Amino acid sequence: MERKLQALRTPRAAGLVGIVFALLLAAAIVLIRVAVPDEPGNVGNSWITDPSRRRTVQTALNLIPFAGIFFLWFMGAVRARIGEAEDQFFAMVFLGSGLLFVATLFGAAAAAGGLLVTADVSGVGSKLQGWSFGRHVTYSLLTTYAMRMAAVFTFSTSTIGHRLGVLPRWLALLGYLVALTLLLLTGSIAWSELVFPLWALVVSLHILVASFRPRPGPVGAS
Repeated sequence: MERKLQALRTPRAAGLVGIVFALLLAAAIVLIRVAVPDEPGNVGNSWITDPSRRRTVQTALNLIPFAGIFFLWFMGAVRARIGEAEDQFFAMVFLGSGLLFVATLFGAAAAAGGLLVTADVSGVGSKLQGWSFGRHVTYSLLTTYAMRMAAVFTFSTSTIGHRLGVLPRWLALLGYLVALTLLLLTGSIAWSELVFPLWALVVSLHILVASFRPRPGPVGAS
């Protein structure tokens, strides 16, 4: 009985925490994209000198730790759903890429937070090259490294989910398309990193809806 209840709870937990993660990460990305200019040549201090933009960036930074926490919970729930049937190779890629995604995401948040703290300490207009370096590091961590790890996580999750029948074929193909987008387009096309939280939202909704459907009994059972 306990195992049966756990089997019912785990998919719903994965769906719920995945939805929360997707919403938090999408909100943080949108807030940062809106507040911080994305043109490489526009290093200016407009977003730093504008109190409204600074508050927007700070709000986004406050959301990222919670997004990371819910993502780790989402990983754990999905892995519990896979159980003993997991493939060791894809399971290692799944786990490693997910942890690296959280690490680089937190690194990007720390770099952006450092820019805000430096603005408070040094004042506006000083050490312009330092602003350029800090902004470049922040965007590189977010759009290059974090999103590449998200691409690997998406690919491995789609592969494992399709092989075990947890994800339908169309959702696995969508995951592969999202992974290619994150690998090839993120960093060169603004807002393309939003495909990752959108994919996580779709997968989580599918898992949540599927958890309420009655499971068919084992074939050949007497």
